Amino acid sequence: MHPTIETDAVIIGAGPVGLFQVFELGLLEIKAHVIDSLPEVGGQCIELYPDKPIYDIPAIPVCTGRELASNLLKQIEPFAPQFHLNQEVSTLEKQADGRFLIGTSQNQRFLSKTVFIAAGVGAFQPRTLNLEGIEAFVDKQVFYRVRDPEQFAGKKIVICGGGDSALDWALNFVGKAASVTLIHRRDDFKATPQSVAKMRALCAAGEMQLLIGQITGFESSNGYLTDIAVTNIDGEVHVIALDALLLFYGLSPKLGPIADWGLDIDRKQIAVDTACFQTSTPGIYAVGDINIYPGKKKLILSGFHEAALAAFAAAAYLAPEKQIQLQYTTTSPKLHKALGVSPTTFE
Repeated sequence: MHPTIETDAVIIGAGPVGLFQVFELGLLEIKAHVIDSLPEVGGQCIELYPDKPIYDIPAIPVCTGRELASNLLKQIEPFAPQFHLNQEVSTLEKQADGRFLIGTSQNQRFLSKTVFIAAGVGAFQPRTLNLEGIEAFVDKQVFYRVRDPEQFAGKKIVICGGGDSALDWALNFVGKAASVTLIHRRDDFKATPQSVAKMRALCAAGEMQLLIGQITGFESSNGYLTDIAVTNIDGEVHVIALDALLLFYGLSPKLGPIADWGLDIDRKQIAVDTACFQTSTPGIYAVGDINIYPGKKKLILSGFHEAALAAFAAAAYLAPEKQIQLQYTTTSPKLHKALGVSPTTFE
């Protein structure tokens, strides 16, 4: 067990809304620790569409998910948040002194005065291949994420899936890998039409291969995955030699332990008071896709608005005797100091 970390705020979720929550809290002099079940900051933006364009972020005509996460990280640098990644929050218990004791899957403990749940639609876990024995090769030859594209150079690669992630990586590895085979259970794809058209053109040119069917078996030798068996709708079996198997079946959102924290839950989402985005438990706030209220729209920009109001509510909760003044980053010397800028910076 690690030493317990005492803090004013813990944010559960390091997606765009969780990152912006850091910023809004920082402006109010509230430091935060951030916990996320994924191994990288950015949430769905990084896991589902890192290189796809986003067009509805205010004042940014277009940016990718990766660029949005990167810009948010740069924006919150002055507040030096501490990230605790690749771990889920497993327990949350209110203590006698009003603080919340939080435990994670990596045996990390936090004692926090406030909690902000910005977990999207729950903790994301990759949908896995249901094939007995295949788990022995995970992170060796079987991968659910690509962290280092260079490790696949010159390899025989099989990619499974029909969405943007599967096609993006398949197209990326053509010409870099020794061979690229794309497998999907049907000849209908959820990726962008441009990606599908490019994939079909490369298949027609013999630069990659497409197989319609499902993986039904594998062969190994000396602890090394050598072949997979793919069965099509007619029952025909194709055996494919490979060095690496990349599986992009999507991410499965799970509300998980949040359901056991005593909060008001409505259709697997957390009910909130829209004046302050507090949950049914004082001191716990929910922002972004995890919450629900009349008129709720699951948009990043809506989450940003919710984070701002939640931060002001938390500041009042932490110091009820103190009057919280609304200040503007354009004119406030106090905020300039917090952000490490000066009025002359942009002159």
